[in-house]
Amino acid sequence: MLRCCRHVKGFLKPLAETSRRRRISSLCLSEEHIRRFISENTEVVVGRSLTPEIQLKLFTPNCRFWRERPELWPFTDPYWAIYWPGGQALSRYILDNPGVCRGRAVLDLGSGCGASSIAAKLCYAAHVVASDLDPVSAVVTRLNCELNNVEPPVCVTDDMIGSDPAGFDLILLGDMFYDEALANRLYRWLDRCIETHGTKVLIGDPGRALFEGHDIRKLLHHVAQYELPESVREENYGLISSHVWCYQS
Repeated sequence: MLRCCRHVKGFLKPLAETSRRRRISSLCLSEEHIRRFISENTEVVVGRSLTPEIQLKLFTPNCRFWRERPELWPFTDPYWAIYWPGGQALSRYILDNPGVCRGRAVLDLGSGCGASSIAAKLCYAAHVVASDLDPVSAVVTRLNCELNNVEPPVCVTDDMIGSDPAGFDLILLGDMFYDEALANRLYRWLDRCIETHGTKVLIGDPGRALFEGHDIRKLLHHVAQYELPESVREENYGLISSHVWCYQS
């Protein structure tokens, strides 16, 4: 049987050449159409993660596109369809430490399925913005908020990296250090956010090589480690734990 992470990487590769066209296509579709398609082609997952109290619509082996030819997928790369281990650790940490978000303005960068935004909402954040370049992610985040009976965050699809974060007390990043160019952009921007506004930054990562070897790693304070459930280990090439790091001046 195909494993989740292995499947998605193989699934995403053939989509690269048509990604821009499909992003435009998804923008032209109504939200109701996208909601219906996502509901028909994902499964509500309860448990099997570090945050069993949060329900999410995800890809599972029971879903059509777990096995289907990737060129039939009508949208851009479905990173939101996986609950990545860095995001799991970050969401678990928020739920275990509600004071981190309570009363604060929170930016969930690269929000994907919206799990960290949901955790922030459950912990009484004053304002939450879920930022992801994929417009389908915004629809999925709203669907997942409905599943968990929380008010949806403000969902934006603009590239927030490089923007002025003056309105945010806390920035969340789960599994965002997977590409060197992106990691370098994040490093420069986060450093400016902290130096200029004193923004607090929490990063969830399972120990990926790029993150561990990046210069930003030397500036982080380790705040939590979580052992991954067996099913998550199998889906992520045997990664056994995921960590939360704090980056703050």
